[in-house]
Amino acid sequence: MIQKVLDALVTGLAQGAMIALVALGYTMVFGVLKMINFAHSEVFMMAAYVGLFVIAAVGGQDNPIVAGVSGTIISMAFAAALGIAIERVAYRPLRARGKKSSLARLTPLVTALGMSVLLQNLAQLLFTARFRPYPRLFEQTRPVIFVVAVVVMIGLELLIKRTWFGKAMRALSANEEAARLMGVKTSRVIATTFAVGSSLAAVGAVLYCLDQSQAYPTMGTVIGTRAFVAAVLGGIGSIPGAMLGGLLLGVLGELVKLTDYSGGVDVLVFLVLIGVLLVRPAGLLGSSRAEKV
Repeated sequence: MIQKVLDALVTGLAQGAMIALVALGYTMVFGVLKMINFAHSEVFMMAAYVGLFVIAAVGGQDNPIVAGVSGTIISMAFAAALGIAIERVAYRPLRARGKKSSLARLTPLVTALGMSVLLQNLAQLLFTARFRPYPRLFEQTRPVIFVVAVVVMIGLELLIKRTWFGKAMRALSANEEAARLMGVKTSRVIATTFAVGSSLAAVGAVLYCLDQSQAYPTMGTVIGTRAFVAAVLGGIGSIPGAMLGGLLLGVLGELVKLTDYSGGVDVLVFLVLIGVLLVRPAGLLGSSRAEKV
């Protein structure tokens, strides 16, 4: 039994690391724009397909390291471009007019849901609804997943804390108008935030598929829901919170599979969400901030 628990912890940390990579995209966009980009889960899904095609094109199992690195980098570039396109087409036109509207918070949410449905149906049209197998590049994928995820997360934290872009992003999060008056090019910072968040989702997508061995058009719904809950659990808007929330959800999910309720992992996810919202709405590492009305 102890060995099973240890195995579950290792698997849970790997699963949680992948969830955290996707959760970072949610939390970055919310930190800047105070909105939930529900289309983010479909960026994850589209990046998984791009990674699959690139890995197959450069040799797959015959050249695993080159295939894995190439697939990840190109899917990151694709996801970043897709994230920028979504922001430019779907969200940017709403920002200026949204401030003058009584539905300022609702309109972007509806747009995000519409974009999510559009991308999911586009994927089914392009790739069909069937499951596509991913090549098995490594015998032991979970240590690779965890190490890559930790390195990426540390790099993101350094980007946010130590660079001009990170400073501009934090200024924009605190007060968009003041940031603009101080010379911050807000549209460029927002577009870059979407690009970085989307590219992290691409890393998570390739790692997830290398572990789970398949890609399909609705895969973003499952992982996106868990990533959103992870972001809320850790404190949406908090980078360390998204990491912590993802790891906790991954470990809890694997531990539940050892019980008689192994089919209730998704139920647990929503129970966690409800519990956090009731007990600590700001999340484990989040902070409440009063708004003037």
